[in-house]
Amino acid sequence: MLDKLSSSLKGTIWKIAKAKRIDKQMVDEIVRDIQRALIQADVKISLVKELSNRIRERSLKEKLTLNPREHVIKVVYEELIKIIGRGVVVPLTAQKIMMVGLHGSGKTSSCAKLARYFQKKGLKPAVICADVYRPAASDQLRQLCDKIGVPFYDGANLPDREKNVMDIVKAGVEEFEKYDVEIIDTAGRHALEKEMIEEIRDIKDAIKPEQRFLILDAGIGQQASVQAKAFDDAIGITGIIITKMDGTAKGGGALSAVSETKSGVAFIGTGEKIDDFEKFESAGFISRLLGMGDIKSLIEIAEESLKPEDMDVDILKGKFTLKDLYKQLEAVKKMGPMKKLMRMLPLGGLGLNVDFDDTMYQVTEDKLKKYKVMMDSMTEEELTEPKIIDGSRLKRIARGSGTTTAEVNELIKYHRMMQKMMKSLTSRRGAGKIPMMKGMPMGKMMKGMKLK
Repeated sequence: MLDKLSSSLKGTIWKIAKAKRIDKQMVDEIVRDIQRALIQADVKISLVKELSNRIRERSLKEKLTLNPREHVIKVVYEELIKIIGRGVVVPLTAQKIMMVGLHGSGKTSSCAKLARYFQKKGLKPAVICADVYRPAASDQLRQLCDKIGVPFYDGANLPDREKNVMDIVKAGVEEFEKYDVEIIDTAGRHALEKEMIEEIRDIKDAIKPEQRFLILDAGIGQQASVQAKAFDDAIGITGIIITKMDGTAKGGGALSAVSETKSGVAFIGTGEKIDDFEKFESAGFISRLLGMGDIKSLIEIAEESLKPEDMDVDILKGKFTLKDLYKQLEAVKKMGPMKKLMRMLPLGGLGLNVDFDDTMYQVTEDKLKKYKVMMDSMTEEELTEPKIIDGSRLKRIARGSGTTTAEVNELIKYHRMMQKMMKSLTSRRGAGKIPMMKGMPMGKMMKGMKLK
């Protein structure tokens, strides 16, 4: 969903930026492109029509505070935010969180991911497994919690006769009374059954959780609103976690369907790994889809993942050597997948195509190790001045590192692209502007959209 929808929307933004003039014909063309992208992402047609009408109306009739192209981009950005909602703010304070959802929604893994989220924020989370029906639930959650060093409770110390859901929940809450966040994983069902509703109501009444999160699989698309309403009627949902956003074309449908209920999205799951989980903020989410970056989220990830020495590279000195590249790649590896991080940069401003070459994303751990071996085969002069690497030096480096000249060339090409990015990001630091694309200062755009 993220890739296909983002690619379509970035193409539309690029079209607006390059337009010689903004008139009714151009606005109609832009609207058709956006309609096609949203319908392919499973957004409800009635919502798409509403959005289309608002974009047309505002683009052609609203009083301009920016130039016409910037104005239309601002309108598209703001109207897209409206159809997915503003998101739910989850406080970083002591709280009990109850997790509910149907079987197969990704609820159990989301409990561990949520614990990891609070852990990275400096809080002490603990997890309670209240699923006594699915035999593997407790083992799965325990393994995930052990992996990240989060305390876990499933009533194993209780007598067999007392191992019912309510006793486990009460004992777990008492066990972790001194922890900052207590996350309770309730049992899922294959359908919304009467017994399930009664059980989660009883748990809610017994422990009075400050947060009651519903976990929804993004693959259900527009049906998300039906489930959200049913669970909200039962226990009063305070936020929704949408999982598996990386593997379905219906993610747009799930997001927009949830926005039609009174329950907003709190988090989204973007992959299978424990850290593939992020706080949902519609402004940053839409900004990334449009290729305008999400610097705020990028800074948060860096602060959580890196130590000061990890980024001790003076890119403002006017050079960006292969040594600098390696140090930064190691730092980036700590922060998460390259593709996820690159979406958070305002890529249009780098003077490159809207979508980067795949080599910008595919810096895997194995490739990083191979790059290090190649660099170990270079002289100090080559590491400092990569421009001097000619054909004969290329062959020598390849022989010394057990690689091919093509692989060494790939490293050099990657370095050049990163060097170009660094120059773009630092060339306008005096003016305080990063260009989004030719003729469109990112600083001005961000101010206009209240992203700063």
